[in-house]
Amino acid sequence: MQKSSQRESERREARGTERSLARRAELIAVGRKLFADTAYDVLSMDDIAQQAGVAKGLIYYYFKSKRGYYLAIIEDTFADLVTSAAGEAELPNAERVSRTIEGYLRYAELHQAAFRTITRGGIGFDTEVQALRDGVHHAIIGTIAQGAYGRTDIPEIARLSLYGWLCSVEGMTLDWIAEQKLSRATVRDLMVRLLGDTLRTIAEFEPSCPPLPRTDVLPSRGKPHDPPPRCV
Repeated sequence: MQKSSQRESERREARGTERSLARRAELIAVGRKLFADTAYDVLSMDDIAQQAGVAKGLIYYYFKSKRGYYLAIIEDTFADLVTSAAGEAELPNAERVSRTIEGYLRYAELHQAAFRTITRGGIGFDTEVQALRDGVHHAIIGTIAQGAYGRTDIPEIARLSLYGWLCSVEGMTLDWIAEQKLSRATVRDLMVRLLGDTLRTIAEFEPSCPPLPRTDVLPSRGKPHDPPPRCV
């Protein structure tokens, strides 16, 4: 009887944990929408609770504070972006690089508000938010390095160069989703070409990091792209 009661208690605890995790996920989903469209300082906990349809105390129960809630939202959003940008390990290196950039852009296009939250933050310079953002940069640079070089332990000059390329990609992506004047395929191929230039520059400084062959990095010219803009 004692063992049976213990198992029943464990099952109840597991069900409670599942409900708790589901509730926490629901609150994070609501928060992602709220903070994506409204500045951090503008939203009060009362506003958040009203929009979520819950008592304010429930948010404090799960996240301790407004800042804790925001950090949980940022972390969840970062995880989504990294998953979307992760290349498929079984693909050839060059194709994996292209898929990584495609996944990154697709995420930004389909989750524009969340992407802006990731790249622009919302509570000024916060060390924990910055640490999460650095983790995303590290993960994406690692994916690119694995695709380009077959490894992630790359020299500092290669890491710094890829970081600079990624920062330019963030800026380009923010402008692209705001303007929507080019197709995703065109922006992807542009970024791939810029990456090819970066890899060749790295190789000039670091012979242990040879670039992918130009034909592997550059997209096929046979693919349809947006017509070139007319200059007047």
